[in-house]
Amino acid sequence: MNAVTLTNHKIWDELAKILAPIDINHLATQHLESCNYKIRGYWDSNNKFYEEIAFIHPICAELIGRSLGTNIINNHPTSHWIKLKFLLKADLSASENNLVSDDGDDEIGELTLILDTNQKVIDENWLIDVESPFVVAKSQPDLQHSA
Repeated sequence: MNAVTLTNHKIWDELAKILAPIDINHLATQHLESCNYKIRGYWDSNNKFYEEIAFIHPICAELIGRSLGTNIINNHPTSHWIKLKFLLKADLSASENNLVSDDGDDEIGELTLILDTNQKVIDENWLIDVESPFVVAKSQPDLQHSA
């Protein structure tokens, strides 16, 4: 079997052409605005549940990854999707609060949006730094009972 190298393949140019007319940053901003800069029901990487994650905005989203995909059933394509991955940052230039992180890091986390062919969000995934000074995380109190 021969190895296929896609480093300089025209598929990457085609992907850029497909996504060029889409205002990708506006999609992320619109999604953040539609959820009022909040996530309801969030599990962090340590399996801790948060009832709500609220972002101290303004927040900016920077595209850091993009891909196209196809779902296949019985060897036939059934649907197509676009995956956009954003780095979420506090927009310190627009902030009046003069919040500064201890380590100078303005990164809040990541947002991944999966869009259908009509550019409608069909799935989302959040990876949030709940310790960020730009995030208010409300955790559910422990419901453990002592015997």
